[in-house]
Amino acid sequence: MLEASVMQRLGDFTLDASLTVPAEGVTALFGRSGSGKSSLIRLIAGLGVPDSGIIRVGETWLVDTRRRHWMPPHRRRLGVVFQEARLFPHYSVRGNLRYGMPRASRGDFDGLVELLGIGHLLARTPARLSGGEARRVAIGRALLSRPRMLLMDEPLTGLDGARKQELLRYIRQLARDTGVPILFVSHDTREIGALADRVALIEQGQVLASGPVDEMFSRLDLGPRTGRFEAASLIEARIVAHDDAYDLTQLALRNVSTPLDVARLEGVPGDTVRLRLRARDVGVVPASASCSPRSGTAFLPATLREIGDETQGPFVEVMLDVGGQALRARLTRRDVSTMRLHPGQTLQAQVRSVTISRHDVIVL
Repeated sequence: MLEASVMQRLGDFTLDASLTVPAEGVTALFGRSGSGKSSLIRLIAGLGVPDSGIIRVGETWLVDTRRRHWMPPHRRRLGVVFQEARLFPHYSVRGNLRYGMPRASRGDFDGLVELLGIGHLLARTPARLSGGEARRVAIGRALLSRPRMLLMDEPLTGLDGARKQELLRYIRQLARDTGVPILFVSHDTREIGALADRVALIEQGQVLASGPVDEMFSRLDLGPRTGRFEAASLIEARIVAHDDAYDLTQLALRNVSTPLDVARLEGVPGDTVRLRLRARDVGVVPASASCSPRSGTAFLPATLREIGDETQGPFVEVMLDVGGQALRARLTRRDVSTMRLHPGQTLQAQVRSVTISRHDVIVL
């Protein structure tokens, strides 16, 4: 587990943040540009010195300003991956991977190369790699150093949609198969929804909130504070079957009998997936309404948990409970008034499954 509580003045900006990262899984550090994400990760990596505070990983103290202790970066055993791959241009991929690799990692080399899918690239130089390939090599080099933790500072910036989705899958697989905890810095909620197990929200140099990713996405109070969380929910489901004739996949939500049909996914029946459902694609109707299934729309039994601010603007966000999972919906204020909505009310969630793209789903 990583624990950091640091303060640093950078001109007119002050970073005064406390962060805890569990010893497993992916923790996302999310915030606007200039919120302090990169400043905090640089202090953790040892690329800066805080004015005061502590940083430790497990029982190893990296920083303790009261004792005037500061461990240099090369001794921290933290793998760092930046936006740019920062590969050595005169080395091959194999040479980049082996650079600084301890003898103990030699047995890891072949397995990691296979996991990252870069075996066919070993003889190439960085100039002959695509952006996504170069990032994978950089991740491999960081992991072969046998780090306690992997720090990733917006590693997907600048990649196109297909390469970004490919690298997202690799990072998720790395977290699952290597057991190395990852601190992933991003300002993109789609990346966070696909990758993160936990989220820490940073604003103006302070960590405002942290918790499991589904709980963070379901908090109605965070959107107005950040201005960046696109109203959405993260829902887990299971692949039931594929319809090859129509290129569809049927999903079953936990504790819900009504299926969802989405664009054909890569997983197999029985796989668990995470769906990102935008609030604008979810509505509600009364529980008593007779709703025959329509193409691209599903009606799911739901209970109203929470109603957002009803005093400003034309829309209101509400939180529903669907089979024990939180589902966000966007309604008009008139709908809330006309339907006399109140917490605890039984309803039906109207989900436009036709709007769910492959980019909104990741196989866990």
